[in-house]
Order: sequence, then C-alpha cells, then structure tokens
Amino acid sequence: MSTLLGDIAQLVDGQLHGDGGIPIVGAAIIRDAQEGDITLADKSKFQHQLTVCLASAVIVPAGFEPTGLPFVTVDDIHDSFAKIVAFFRPPRRQQAFGVSAAAHVSGTAVVGSDTVVCPGATLGEDVRLGARCVVHSGVRLMDGVQLGDDVVVFPNAVLYENTRVGHRVIIHACAVIGSYGFGYQLIEGRHRISAQLGYVEIGDDVEIGAATTIDRGTYGPTSIGTGTKIDNQVQVAHNCRIGKHNVICALAGIAGSCTTGDYVVMAGQVGLRDHTKIGHRAVLAAKAGVINDIPDDATYVGIPATPEREQFVKLAALSKLPQMRKDFRDLQKQVAQQQRSQTKDAA
Repeated sequence: MSTLLGDIAQLVDGQLHGDGGIPIVGAAIIRDAQEGDITLADKSKFQHQLTVCLASAVIVPAGFEPTGLPFVTVDDIHDSFAKIVAFFRPPRRQQAFGVSAAAHVSGTAVVGSDTVVCPGATLGEDVRLGARCVVHSGVRLMDGVQLGDDVVVFPNAVLYENTRVGHRVIIHACAVIGSYGFGYQLIEGRHRISAQLGYVEIGDDVEIGAATTIDRGTYGPTSIGTGTKIDNQVQVAHNCRIGKHNVICALAGIAGSCTTGDYVVMAGQVGLRDHTKIGHRAVLAAKAGVINDIPDDATYVGIPATPEREQFVKLAALSKLPQMRKDFRDLQKQVAQQQRSQTKDAA
C-alpha cells in the first residue's frame, strides 16, 4: 500500500511542512524506519536520531520543527501515529459467526446478542455472557462465570467457577482467573489445603495480561478495581483487593490479603508481603520488596522498600565505600608507622 505525504497529513488533520507529493509506503519507529516510511518523534531530543534515520518523513508535535526531513505537525502525536499505522496495517476483524458449532456450550449457558464464541471454546453450566463479547478458541469458562458486555477473552485463558467480569474487559491468552489460593493448614504433620470457597470479581475496563494469575478469595472475592491494567505474568494472590486504575507491570507478585488504593503504580518485579496496604497514588519502583504498609502519594524503592529519598541517600553512601575503604587502609598504615616510630623512640 502506498500513499502521499499530503494524504497522510489529511488523515491525521495535521499541518504539512514540505513536499506533500512524497510517496509513503509504511510507518515505523525511528530505529526501524526505512526509505519510504514515515516515523514519529515526540520530543526535540530526537533531532540527532532523525539526522541519521532513513525515513522519508516524520510526524512531530507542535513546537518541534526538525531539520532535514519533511514533517507533519499534529496535536496528539501518538494518537495520530496510531491512525497512520492502522492505515498501513489495518487490524484483523473477528469473523462474526456467533456461537460456533465446534464450541462446547452447556445447555444452561446464556449468550448475549452479537457475541462470538470460537471453535474449541468451552462454556460450563450457568455461564452468562453479555453482548458483543468475543471468546476465543481454547478458552474455558467454568460453571457460573459471568461476563459483562464487550469482553474479549483471548485463547486458552481459564476462568474458574463463579468468576465475575465487568464490561469492556480484556483478558489475554493463558491467563488463569480464580485458581485456588496458596493457603494450607498444618494438621497432624501434613499440609491440608484451606477453604477455597471464594471467587474473583473484576471491574469494568480492566485489562489482564497474558499468563497472569489471580487467585480466588478464601470465602469471598479477590477483587480488581475498575480501570486497572495488569501486565503479563503477574501474580495476585487470594483475598487481595486491588483498587481502581492501578497499573501493575510484568512479573509483580502480590501476596495474599493485600490491598491497594486507587491509581497505584507497581513497576516490574515488585513484590508485596501478605496483608500489606498500599496507599492511593503510591509508586513502587522496579523490584521493590514491600514488607510494610505504604502511605498515600509515596514513592518507595529498593529491597526492602524504603522512601525514595532515603534509598538514594543509602545508594550515595554505598557508592563512596571503595574510597572510604582505601582511606581507612591508608589510616591503618599511618597508625602502624606511628606505632613503630614510638616503639623505636621508647627503646
């Protein structure tokens, strides 16, 4: 597919600077762009990279006028570039065939209007699907699962019994929702599994990444708040209460009975001890090991996690250790020499 730079400017309602007749055949980031591509630069600091980039044009925000390339100025650069990428690589549309004859659907399941159930999906007893859902091949919705409207469940995800999912939720491939919590009682020398009578409740507009696991509550729900986004390979244990609009990055591990406020950010590989409470708008840096409650609006870093400023003071001191060690050895030598001199004088 090929078009002209002027047509690209019209597509994104942008201001063209340069030759609108340049042919554009694709869109790519600066690192990957080739001749004929349009790229994007959202900050003026990328000017140097643009000078060695092979792209034929660039899309930029207002106030940035790159040199050496024709450019298109737009108000929202990422939204505009997404439109350009979609123009050259239109998203694949799900075939609207309703419930496939090759799906395994219980006679007591209820499927909403315009919902697609792909071949090989399994819907258990009393499953309820809202309107315009898409359930991909290999998905297993066990007995009593409820999905709201406009939910997408990608291949091979498993939702255990009684899981409740709100509207406009995306659950990526191989996620497991509602598995047993990791809870045991030591009875007569053996670990006996504790009660697993709860379920998982997911709010509206949540996204759950591939291979993420969310365990059911012991007696009630493990809950994920409205608007929360969970990355790939995250573990949320039993009885947790995750607040609204959290962002939880890959490989984070949240132990049982933790609670988070709203707009919490957890970077990659964060670990929370059980029964920890995280305040509203708290930020936990990558690999933070949280063993105590975190207040509102705080940023914590390190293992164990401590306030950002405190951690940086420790790191600054740690960086000085090699020189301090050298200075200490020099002092030891000076003391030793002085002691030898005093011994000779005394003799």
